Amino acid sequence: MGMAELVAVTGAEGFIGSHLVEALVRRGTRVRAMVLYNSFGSWGWLDALDADVLAEVDVRPGDVRDPASAAALVRGADTVHHLAALIAIPWSYESPRSYVDTNVLGTLNVLDAVRAAGVTRLVHTSTSETYGTARAVPIDESHPIQAQSPYAASKVAADKLVESYHLSFEVPAVTLRPFNTFGPRQSARAVIPTVVSQLAAGAREIRLGALEPTRDFLYVADTVAAFLAVGAAPASAVVGEAFNAGTGAEVSIGDLAAEIVGLMAADATVVADPRRVRPKDSEVLRLVSDATKLRERTGWAPAVDRAAGLRATIAWFRDPANLAGYRPGRYER
Repeated sequence: MGMAELVAVTGAEGFIGSHLVEALVRRGTRVRAMVLYNSFGSWGWLDALDADVLAEVDVRPGDVRDPASAAALVRGADTVHHLAALIAIPWSYESPRSYVDTNVLGTLNVLDAVRAAGVTRLVHTSTSETYGTARAVPIDESHPIQAQSPYAASKVAADKLVESYHLSFEVPAVTLRPFNTFGPRQSARAVIPTVVSQLAAGAREIRLGALEPTRDFLYVADTVAAFLAVGAAPASAVVGEAFNAGTGAEVSIGDLAAEIVGLMAADATVVADPRRVRPKDSEVLRLVSDATKLRERTGWAPAVDRAAGLRATIAWFRDPANLAGYRPGRYER
C-alpha cells in the first residue's frame, strides 16, 4: 500500500490555515505545515489545535520570503496550499514594501519550488479585494481586477505570477478567491472579531470604520471545504483557473454589527470611528460573490449560513481563554 498523500501548507499558523490543517489531519492526510519562524517559538493558531491533531502535523518553521524554506517545504509533496500572506489592509498603507516581499516575492518562491519539485497541484490563495468595488453584482471571475489598496495590489501581482507560471511552465496551479471569511481564531483586524470581542469584553459602544460598505461573509468551515474541493478536483476541471468562494448574500457592515449585537443580546450602540475609515478611493464599497463556477466544477456549496456561523464565532469568543488573546479596546491595524 502506498503512502498517504502529503499536503504542504504555507501560512499554516494563520486563521484559515490552521482550520485547513485541522481538516486535512481529520481526513487522514499527511500534513507538512510551514509557520513563520519567530524567536518566541510560537506556531500561531496551530498551538490552539487539539494535541492529537497537532501530533500528526510535521511543523516546519520557515519563511516564504526565503527560497530555501519554500523548496524544503514542498519537496515530496503531492499538493501545496499556499496561504502565507500579509493580509491587513490598513497596515498596507503604512508598510507597502513588506506586502510585496511576502505576497509577491513569497509567491514567486513557492512557484519556483513547486515547479522544481514537480508538485501535482498548487492551490494559491487570492482575495475578493482584487476586484475592487463591484461594477456589476454578483461578481464572477470575469469581473475586472482593480487594486484599491497596496494589499490588493500585492495579491493581484501574486495571482498574475501564478497565472504566468501555469501558462509559461505548465505549473498545475489553481487560484481560490474566497470572499470575507470569518469564524473562530480570526484576527481582530477583521470586522466580525472586532465587534464580537468588544461586546464580549462588555463594551457599550462598538467602534468601526465605514458602516455602509457591503460584504459577502463566508464561514471558515466553508472556505476550508472550498480549498479541499479545488485541491482534489480533476485537473481538467480546475487547473489554470481562478474560482470565487462566497455565499452570494451581502450585508452592510452597520447591519452586520447590529445583527451581532442582537445575537449577543447586548446593550450597545455602533459608532463610526474616523481613525478606522480608509482613504476614500481605497474603500471597497460592495463585494458579493458569484460562486457558480466553483459549484459547477467541484460540487462545492456553502453549508453554514451567516447566523449559524456568527453563533459559533460568538461562542468561541465568549470563552475567556480565547478572549484573553485579544485586546478589544485597541484598534489593530
